[in-house]
Amino acid sequence: MARKANVLPSYLLHKQSGQARVRIDGKDHMLGPYGSEESRIAYGKLVANAANGIGIDPLKGGSSSTIESGLTINELVLAFMRHADGHYIKNGEPTSEIHCLKAATRPLVELYGFTPVDEFGPLMLKAVRQKFVDAGWVRDSVNKGVGRIRLIFKWGVENEMVQPSTLQALQAVAPLLKGRTEAHDNAPRTAVDDVRIETVKKMVRPLVRDLIELQRLCGARSGELIKLTTGMIDRTGDVWRAEISDHKTVHHDQSRTLHFGPHAQLILAKYLSADPDAKLFKITRTAFCRAITRACEKAGIERWVPHQMRHTNANNVREEFGLEHTQAVLGHAHAEMTQHYAKVSSKKAAEVARKIG
Repeated sequence: MARKANVLPSYLLHKQSGQARVRIDGKDHMLGPYGSEESRIAYGKLVANAANGIGIDPLKGGSSSTIESGLTINELVLAFMRHADGHYIKNGEPTSEIHCLKAATRPLVELYGFTPVDEFGPLMLKAVRQKFVDAGWVRDSVNKGVGRIRLIFKWGVENEMVQPSTLQALQAVAPLLKGRTEAHDNAPRTAVDDVRIETVKKMVRPLVRDLIELQRLCGARSGELIKLTTGMIDRTGDVWRAEISDHKTVHHDQSRTLHFGPHAQLILAKYLSADPDAKLFKITRTAFCRAITRACEKAGIERWVPHQMRHTNANNVREEFGLEHTQAVLGHAHAEMTQHYAKVSSKKAAEVARKIG
């Protein structure tokens, strides 16, 4: 397979001289002693130019005559990640945002770790973005990765580690637009048809089958169901309720209540325990998703994931009850998000649960 033309040039060793080099447009540019701070800075600047179609001044080449003192990208990222380790915590555990930040900062540090923070500009940010594209990230993830890098610099401004003008310059980098970039877009997630749902249900163990059906009935996220304990479920009324204290939008001070009608209650009753703190479903989100995707592959049908069951539930509720009821069931604060799921009140959600849940 031919090498992609847009892949950024590598940092290499020139064995005869012991210098670092980078090959751009068929020409080698010497950067200084291999592994040195000087060579890394020179490499980052040349890569930024190459990624943005800017030619190299033959009189300057790849050398860097001076290295300004001050905070480096390495030091800024290290300080921010120490902050992130204490900030992105839920129930005493790091959230997935930590992994996303590490993925975004890896090429940043690789290219510009030794660069002073206030020398980092839009062309360098675009070079890091090109690294995301070369790695096969989808367009939305590329734009989010760039946003995370800007977040680090924003935090640096807040803590007087970065000049405000540096952040202002980085904000000029526009997001990649659909159809105008080599970064591809994933197909939008849609509802799962009944045929594919029933096919998978026949091929998975009872616990997975029951979770699938619960999602179809109540529109909950898989993580919300897997966190359920017996003590969380209020069974005093004809519609059972569960207050979810740890949910996706809890940091926005939004509440989340699941409602279970008679059909969902029959499923839940099989897993209720004498221990109010014991989880009903002994499975992880990853294992639940894997069980479904493997069943799809084995059956030779189009693959789907648990989160698509929210789309399925949304379509069913919208068709019978309308947009406001759908918004209530899915727990959305804004109707725009509900529109996304379906082609706010507890009362409306309970009404749906009585009839179809």
